[in-house]
Amino acid sequence: MSDKKTALVISAHSADFVWRAGGAIALHQAKGYEVTVVCLSYGERGESAKLWKQEGMTLDKVKTARRVEAENAAAALGVNDIRFLDRGDYPLDLGRETLDQMVDIIREVQPKFMFSHSKWDPYNTDHMRTTDFALEARMVAQAWGHNPGQKVLGAPQLYLFEPHQTEQMEWKPSVFLDITPVWDKKWAAIQCMQGQEHLWRFYKNVAENRGNHFRRNSGGQSGGRDSRYAEGFQTIFPRTVDELE
Repeated sequence: MSDKKTALVISAHSADFVWRAGGAIALHQAKGYEVTVVCLSYGERGESAKLWKQEGMTLDKVKTARRVEAENAAAALGVNDIRFLDRGDYPLDLGRETLDQMVDIIREVQPKFMFSHSKWDPYNTDHMRTTDFALEARMVAQAWGHNPGQKVLGAPQLYLFEPHQTEQMEWKPSVFLDITPVWDKKWAAIQCMQGQEHLWRFYKNVAENRGNHFRRNSGGQSGGRDSRYAEGFQTIFPRTVDELE
């Protein structure tokens, strides 16, 4: 395995990685990881209402605006590698060609860990389709018989980031990550998403609440670590450890 530290985010739409994993991205970039963000779509049809309300708006104009927002947000998080597959949205158009493209990216990046959406999201089926897609691509990337000669994937953890209405999504956090040191970067990235300004304060609230949960689960009033902002993730695969902590 390469010693290069890498991570991969598979985001259904061009803003999802910001709301849900922006802190993790910025934190690991600062720790020397190279985080690759793949946006399957721009969210041009279903997540750009503010833009569509502008006179003379077209699909191409929305896509361009959303791409610029995502690129600016990625820069705010310190990301050097963001890719757009432009597979449409509401619904996502994912097929074998896109799967093979994603497998090639996974094998190229060789991520130490990956991020994607919750397994269940009846409010936005693009999200749960993305996680099934990420799991399938991860599986294929591990197959020695797929494009023999390419370096196969190991067994990176897949972290599912927090959905919008957590209690409806059968999502249960198993990891809390303190993002206080990079909160300013995440907040700057959030503010790049001009097309969804109504979500800015919501996700600031989420980060503050998860900071509270980090404090509680790290020891609470009997010596817990301070955390003003945190992100929660659900793990898919078992961890392998030499010591319990």
